[in-house]
Amino acid sequence: MLALAAALMTLTQSPATAAPKAPAAPAVPAESNGGVRIMPLGDSITHGHNIPGGYRINLWNHLATGGYTVDFVGSQFNGPPELGDHDHQGHSGWRIDQLRSNIDGWLATSDPRTIMLQIGTNDVNQNYDLANAPARLSDLIDRILQQKPQIELFVATITPESSPDLEARVKTFNAALPAIVNSKGPRVHLVDMYKALTVADLADGVHPNATGYAKMAVVWYNALRSVPGSLVPLGQPGQGTLVNAQSGRCLDVDGAVTTSGARTIVYDCHRKANQQWARTASNELRVYGDRCLDASGAATADGTPVIIWDCRGTANQQWRVNADGSVVGVASGKCLTPAAGGTANGTRLELRTCGGGDGQRWTMAA
Repeated sequence: MLALAAALMTLTQSPATAAPKAPAAPAVPAESNGGVRIMPLGDSITHGHNIPGGYRINLWNHLATGGYTVDFVGSQFNGPPELGDHDHQGHSGWRIDQLRSNIDGWLATSDPRTIMLQIGTNDVNQNYDLANAPARLSDLIDRILQQKPQIELFVATITPESSPDLEARVKTFNAALPAIVNSKGPRVHLVDMYKALTVADLADGVHPNATGYAKMAVVWYNALRSVPGSLVPLGQPGQGTLVNAQSGRCLDVDGAVTTSGARTIVYDCHRKANQQWARTASNELRVYGDRCLDASGAATADGTPVIIWDCRGTANQQWRVNADGSVVGVASGKCLTPAAGGTANGTRLELRTCGGGDGQRWTMAA
């Protein structure tokens, strides 16, 4: 068990030194309920300064309550019994360059499918090469993608600080993050953690208190759910976009609406959250993590609209994805079909008697 972080002044005012190297030997694995391998990566806020486990405690509980099976991974280990998996990769006092010096070994040992990265607070507090901090973060992201090109990487802005001088540095650093993340492709996602907390959520002017960590957990949970593939183990069949063979367009939730009852359509493929579908062991097709492809009103007639709805485990939310590419409703025995055989953007989807045409064939693409 790691000791708690040293005093704040030690963490934030230590002199710049050569980046330490992590031990070569892998850590002993902690508890896990299996599932997708997620690495919480960062500094003392990931470690849980003030409250061992930090945001990971509530995040674990949100994931478990939401029905997700996850395996937190990393060479570090801490937190209370109610944190079901204590592994993480948070290092008190560490900066961007120090993570960069160790990232290859951690990725090789832990093999994460998803990374939650928050780093930069110690660069700010140590006033360490701040002008180049965004570029150093960009390089860290590039290295992660080089080593794990199929990973889902979430990059969080850093949280507020009570010191006006440090807060000004925080804002400058955070302002550079959107452009960096947007340049890295569809598997890198920005998480706005800064706006979720205020100085009232800080225990010591830098690190969150219990309320702050709880708020962080909600933000992380919602970010993960917005990319359903991030919560499905890499290589598990049945995750990604569903591409219609006739139109070449993707199964899409119209307008990226997340509320139950939203219509599904075909639309140009862009791999954003409203086109990311995950098959489950219960034959659901899930989007946004907790919405299911649904035959409206549990109807079975030709022309029944296909919508999204809160997942309930009912037969009208179960679908067989067949070898011929047809997606067939279990309750109706009918196929997921663009209305009137349409191929244009915005064509709505409905149930139709299966006929074997290209409009009723779909391909799952990563």
